[in-house]
Amino acid sequence: MKLARRKFLHLAASGAAVPAISRVAKAQTYPARPITMIVPIGAGSVSDVVGRVVADRMAKSLGQPIIIENVSGADGSIGVGRAARATPNGYTILCSGTSAMVLNAAFYSLPYDVLKDFEPISPLTEFSEVLFARKTIPAKDLNELIVWLKANPNKALAAITTVGFRLLNMFFQNKTGTRYTLVPYRGGAAAMQDLLAGNIDLWFGSTDQLSFVRAGSIKAYAVTGEMRLTSAPDVPTFGEMGLPAVSYPGWLALFAPSGTPKGVINKINTAVVDALADPAVKSRLADLGYDVFPRERQTPEALGALQKADAEKWWPIIKEFGIRAE
Repeated sequence: MKLARRKFLHLAASGAAVPAISRVAKAQTYPARPITMIVPIGAGSVSDVVGRVVADRMAKSLGQPIIIENVSGADGSIGVGRAARATPNGYTILCSGTSAMVLNAAFYSLPYDVLKDFEPISPLTEFSEVLFARKTIPAKDLNELIVWLKANPNKALAAITTVGFRLLNMFFQNKTGTRYTLVPYRGGAAAMQDLLAGNIDLWFGSTDQLSFVRAGSIKAYAVTGEMRLTSAPDVPTFGEMGLPAVSYPGWLALFAPSGTPKGVINKINTAVVDALADPAVKSRLADLGYDVFPRERQTPEALGALQKADAEKWWPIIKEFGIRAE
């Protein structure tokens, strides 16, 4: 009986160890096939551009291609929702940022929890936004633009691509006493096309569009960061122009569905760190106006803390302003 019991306990212990061994084995062999990176906004957006630059370099480290899948709609919540429902095995990851991973939760009733349904992998980049305008607007600087908008209430059209941009526009209007119409777009590429064509008047857009300013195709009035951009030293900050509150934290990061094995998260994180340390990647992102997070902050823990801190800061502000998605 003692021998039989000992054999039973040995077999039971061996069976209990199988799931743990299986998880370790999966982490060791990962990745064995291509990885999908969901970008919850259209091609040409900040998330899309940064995601592609980083994914190309990550693929070299991981030994498998990373396929970008643009899933736009509902201010990014459709793509984020798809990522939340994906099998948590490391073969679906999400490249998204402040707007979809923090601000959306204050605007919408979401079928997922932005803080609980994802595993942080690593922050990627920080960035400022630029207030662009069609080239035919008569204002020479931000102060003249404010005067022009006040003289033409509710006549100007401004593109918005995410709730973050809605927030910026609401801040700007509240601080300046101006009023204009917000026009939703699925992505930055479409918004820029209409701005170039003169179909819209304003757009808080990304720094990678500054080449159109240098070409004289559009105007740039101010940037939302604390410092001027090295790529656009002639464009002042909102703070310099007396509007320091017209800003919100712009960052992009990688996430995985909740439950993705820690070993897999670590492998992806290592590939991210390698990518962000690559001089070619850093140079490309700098040319676009994006700052890479410092090495010590390129961790899952740092990203989780950043996301939580921004939620605690911005959710009450959005509620206080009474801003609603339309």
